[in-house]
This record gives sequence, C-alpha cells and structure tokens, in this order.
Amino acid sequence: MRAVIDGARRASGGYGQETVLFLDEIHRFSKAQQDSLLPAVENRWVTLVAATTENPYFSVISPLLSRSLLLTLQALTDDDLRGLLRRALTDERGLGGAVTLAEDAEAHLLRIAGGDARRALTALEAGAGAAIAKGEPEIGLQTLEETVDRAAVKYDRDGDQHYDVASALIKSIRGSDVDATLHYLARMIEAGEDPRFIARRLMISASEDIGLADPTALATAVAGAQAVAMIGFPEARITLSQVAIALALAPKSNAAYLAIDAALADVRAGLAGAVPPHLRDGHYKGAEKLGHAQGYVYPHDLPGGIAAQQYAPDAVHGKRYYEPTRYGAEARYADVVERVRQRLSGE
Repeated sequence: MRAVIDGARRASGGYGQETVLFLDEIHRFSKAQQDSLLPAVENRWVTLVAATTENPYFSVISPLLSRSLLLTLQALTDDDLRGLLRRALTDERGLGGAVTLAEDAEAHLLRIAGGDARRALTALEAGAGAAIAKGEPEIGLQTLEETVDRAAVKYDRDGDQHYDVASALIKSIRGSDVDATLHYLARMIEAGEDPRFIARRLMISASEDIGLADPTALATAVAGAQAVAMIGFPEARITLSQVAIALALAPKSNAAYLAIDAALADVRAGLAGAVPPHLRDGHYKGAEKLGHAQGYVYPHDLPGGIAAQQYAPDAVHGKRYYEPTRYGAEARYADVVERVRQRLSGE
C-alpha cells in the first residue's frame, strides 16, 4: 500500500495523473494502517474507495470517515435476483438458453441465495450443469436440490404455510413439546422467515400460554426479541432457540388471557358504571364539594397494606375475572389472591 501511495504521489506531482485506490475489507486494516492513508487522502494523491461489510462507524477511524462520503449498499431483493437469474438463463454471456428453470426451482434458488447474487449464479450454474449432463431441458427442483445439497422447504411466507407452521410452533409450545417446537422453529428459519415475526409470536405465547405460571417467561421473550433485532441471522437462530425451549418447558397458564377477555366482555356488554365517589380524583378545587375522594382509606396506613373498601363499580362489584391456576409460580398467586379478596370484602 505504501508503494502504491508513493507512486500515486509522484504521478500526481510530476505528471498530473489521478490515482484511484480501492481497498476491499478496510475493516481488516489496523488503526495505524488506516492512519497512514490520511496524508494521501488529504493531499489528493489518491481517490480512496473502500469497502467493508462491518459498521464503518465502529471499524473505520473517525478522521478517515469524516473525509469520506458514506454509501450504504442494501441486499438485493428477490425481484432483483429473479431478474438476474432470468437474464443469466437467456443471455449469451450466461447459459444462452441451453436450459430453462422450473418455477419451484427458481423459488428455491431465491431462498438459498439470501440476497447474494454470486451465490444465486453459482447455484444456477451448478444446477444447469447437472441438468445438461442428464439431458434434461429444464432445471427441476430435484436436480437443484441434489446439486446444491440443500432441500427445499415447503413454506410460503405469504400463504398458508406461513400461518400453519407459525400456528404449529405456538401450539407445540403450549403443549410443552420442546422437540416439535424446535422442528417448526427450524422450518421457519430455514425458509427465510423474518426473525422479528418469530420473536413477536414467542412474546405473545409467553403471556397467552404461560403468564404468571412463570413470570420470567415474558422477560425472556422480550429480551430475546431485542437481541434478535440487534444481531439478525444467522446468530439470531441461537437466541430464538433459547427462548423457544424456555417457553416450551415452562409451566403453563392462560389465566391472564382469560381474565382480560372476561373483563373486556363485561365492559363491551355495558357493565361499566360510575367510578365509586371515594376513588375519584380529589386534587382539584371543588372536588370536595362533589364528594370526590371522601371516605377513601389509604391502604399504606393499615397493617398489611390492604383496605376493605369497594374498588369496582356497582355493576361489576364482587365479580371475579382472574382465576389463577395451581401451576408453577402461579400457585403462590392463587393463595395470595384468595386472601386479598377475603380482606377486601371485610371477612
């Protein structure tokens, strides 16, 4: 690199020639090595073009970054790759129409490419070679699977398979079958499902199917979703596996789910009613004349912190929405809620 820069400096000063220096994977250069580029950039001995797959704000020194124009290249979309593959099939620089590509084989190619054009073209070339060797005019799915040594997963991210496999994942967690859970999770990952979608489903399951039987389940699912959003695939598969296993093996309770739905049903049926006067806001002028907050008993002033007074509106006073199970940690809540209800009723 020093030799190139010395040559560029001489060409710039003596011959007025411009030199373009392209550095691939600049994140592999140490800070000292990156520092050595600064004089060449500042004196315009070279026009530096650098590429990195890492976050440049972490992998490139600030002085060099501040003197650069940053361009972010996004992964190719399926439509981009589809157009590329179809041109490669017909263009004389490619396969020149020697074979065609079956629709399901094309979908498999798009999935295994993962937005990488080189990977897509390499797999296409391998599949074409195998089809031609067999004397087949079309690259079929089976030929492609044999060539790239990767089975096609029957999974449509926009169709029935998307919802069916997601449903099976959640029902396997609910049924505490950890092995089936991992199978459906693997199918979703292998098919290229959005990891954020999987993480959202796991968070829902943590509340709907586990709830207070294991109060840490939701925290685990939320932490997993945050980690997935930060790291992405392929490493996110490990986080999703950890969360899914924890949820599948956790004690189960849908009491929280049933409780809110029962309360919502009453509200929607018109069982709302006025807030009891002693619970109303009494922090404004005139509230006392209206009787607001009068007679309210402050629970912290009493032993045990529980005041025997009415909290719910008359229409639903005495109704029970939350019925805790005796599973896992919720057994403790079952004992607590029964004692609290008795004290609230003055028993």
